[in-house]
Amino acid sequence: MADHAALGFDPAPGNPAAVLALTKKLSASANSLGEASRVVKALVSHSSSWEGEAATAFRASLSQDLPRYLGSAHTSLAEAARRLTGWHDTLVAHRALAARYESQAAAAKTPEALSDARRLAHELASEHSTAARGVAQTLNAAVDRLAPKEPGFLASVWHKIVDDPGDALSNASAILGFLGAGVALACPPVGLAIMLVGSGLSLAALATHTADPKFRKSLSDGFTKGQFDADFWKSSVTLIGDSAGMVPGLASVASGAKAGTAAARAAIAAAPEGSALAGLAPGATAFRQSAWTTGETLQQVDSPLTSWAMQSSTQTARDRVGVAVAGTGALTAGLDYAPENETVENGSTAVDGTRGVLDDAPSAVKKSSRVWSVLHP
Repeated sequence: MADHAALGFDPAPGNPAAVLALTKKLSASANSLGEASRVVKALVSHSSSWEGEAATAFRASLSQDLPRYLGSAHTSLAEAARRLTGWHDTLVAHRALAARYESQAAAAKTPEALSDARRLAHELASEHSTAARGVAQTLNAAVDRLAPKEPGFLASVWHKIVDDPGDALSNASAILGFLGAGVALACPPVGLAIMLVGSGLSLAALATHTADPKFRKSLSDGFTKGQFDADFWKSSVTLIGDSAGMVPGLASVASGAKAGTAAARAAIAAAPEGSALAGLAPGATAFRQSAWTTGETLQQVDSPLTSWAMQSSTQTARDRVGVAVAGTGALTAGLDYAPENETVENGSTAVDGTRGVLDDAPSAVKKSSRVWSVLHP
């Protein structure tokens, strides 16, 4: 304020030397990013003679997002440096005017002369403020383009679903299995319906996973090359979970199909014309009733471990333990959509694997045996 005592304010605040120093740093950074972008592109183009999985992965990692991010950052920093250079020149000119108006105000002999100097200073302050806001907006826009923004939670979940539909189906099945087990405590028919839908999703997940070359490769590399890494164990646990989860739905459909086919054939044989349409309604009715009855039967089948450990407990207590076990599956399924964390991912695989070996797989075997005895008495 001492430098503008006559005006009473600084019409053009700013430090041209600091702006110039920042401009030089931004220009140097932009040049470095531009050189890095050129090096990456050269690496990609000169690696064409390198063959194999490692070469493919190398080129894929460099040719996708990295060059685009480097180019975007280079462009943004170069634009910021250019705008700051212009702002430096504007700031120098505005401060020169501010010094002139301060001199006029200090030399004013009349109130009118002082008022004129201050009026010009206020006009300069308004122009200076507008120019500063424009530069700030430009710099903010440049910063926004420096690097990719992290997607929001819903966008992140959607990307994971699209990128790995097999895991998405497995996760949905686990969550529905937990919801079905919980709802079944209060309303068994609704709980059964939810669990059968979840079982259908497990079947779809199994089909999707086994059709995925990467999934099959992670398993085959473990047995053929001894690569028992995290991918192998995760794929193995997923395979167990999908296979066990599909059993109730597949068994119910198989039971319904057998009963429906028998009822349809009997109705056709009894019909005077022997028309296939005569068996449609009886077959559909028998299918529905048998499938639902089989589902209800399997719903009551406890895990062998639970049956052994809680043989003296009530059925209600066993059911609650079943809900708790299903809840661990829903929890690990939900964690799959959390930000990537190797420790959490490995922990989820360990939990799912333990549950699969101690509960899911033995239960699936027991349920399959029960259905087999019904289908082949």
